[in-house]
Amino acid sequence: MGAELIAPGVYLVAGPEVSRTEDATAFVIDFAGELVMIDCGAGRSVERIIDNIEEQGLDPAAISTLILTHCHIDHIGAAPELRSRLGCRLLIHELDAEALETGDPIRTAADWYGIAFPPTPADRRLTGEGEGIGFGGETLHWVHIPGHTPGSIALRLERGGKRVLFGQDIHGPFLPAFGSDIDQWRASMERLLGLKADILCEGHFGIFQPAGRVEAYIRKYLAQFG
Repeated sequence: MGAELIAPGVYLVAGPEVSRTEDATAFVIDFAGELVMIDCGAGRSVERIIDNIEEQGLDPAAISTLILTHCHIDHIGAAPELRSRLGCRLLIHELDAEALETGDPIRTAADWYGIAFPPTPADRRLTGEGEGIGFGGETLHWVHIPGHTPGSIALRLERGGKRVLFGQDIHGPFLPAFGSDIDQWRASMERLLGLKADILCEGHFGIFQPAGRVEAYIRKYLAQFG
């Protein structure tokens, strides 16, 4: 299975059934020719991901920005190579930036996967609770959703009359080694519910739509960890 069109100009390009089992989902958004990537897999499937992007008629070299939703290896592993090859800039929330920049094998969970992740500086540390970033005349919004990790973020985009939410690891896990905080996570999930997304792109369990399924998915975990 190759890349999948999720919404107009929004593509699933990596994930367990798209690139490699160990990869979290990753997405490319086309902003009038400027491409933005959200997460990038664990790092051992770069060629497959690039092929997936090209199969959609997109030029990987047009990726200007790679946004990392948090510091875990299955989401950040390919970042050093992609920046080296494509010249894209890396964005991550300041509260997860240290793990990225030191290559911390515990906080990145690289030790879980048997992957050596090199210290990788961020080009921009996102600060605060959220903002809009302009690309190609549109706005991609990010929101701070601590809980799984201190610097977890979600992103949202309006496309084709629908609100697309890149929620990633809504399901956890929650471990002291990750700096997890279940109370913060509950508040973060309520924040996501308030966005009333039509499509949820989750980090490991696929794409959920319409809005009723998105809400039910988030509430299922709130009930589980309530």
